Amino acid sequence: MAIDIGIADKDRKKIVAGLSKMLADSYILYLKTHNFHWNVTGPMFNSLHVMFMGQYTELWNALDPIAERIRSLGYPAPGSYKKFVELSSIKEEEGTPSATEMIKQLIAGQEAVARTARAAFKIADAADDQPTADLLTQRMEIHEKNAWMLRSLLEKG
Repeated sequence: MAIDIGIADKDRKKIVAGLSKMLADSYILYLKTHNFHWNVTGPMFNSLHVMFMGQYTELWNALDPIAERIRSLGYPAPGSYKKFVELSSIKEEEGTPSATEMIKQLIAGQEAVARTARAAFKIADAADDQPTADLLTQRMEIHEKNAWMLRSLLEKG
């Protein structure tokens, strides 16, 4: 049955492309954050271990609403590591960096997801897609806040 929600198919397709990148970035950042949670060491171990857990848990819970929005717009959500790596602007970490390097990579990842959300927001807004715009606005706020919290760890007190 055809979808008739007031957004043309060509616009839904563009929105889905942006949301698919958002889903991929979010998943890769989730995996990287969880990896760092497991492998962080050093004097900031406890605070980073706890912070990373909070961030990867929040990311995990964000994946379903993004994928379900893609489905609501009538398209399949990407769901393989291969597709996520292809779509994501975030590079996977294959080693075990220092705690400071972990923080720097997670800042870059949080900022990348915020940029991806902002780009997708423009497409959704132009198509008058308020539910997607709302979802993306919430994601931007979370990722910008997470990046700020991570950046504060690198400041010299």
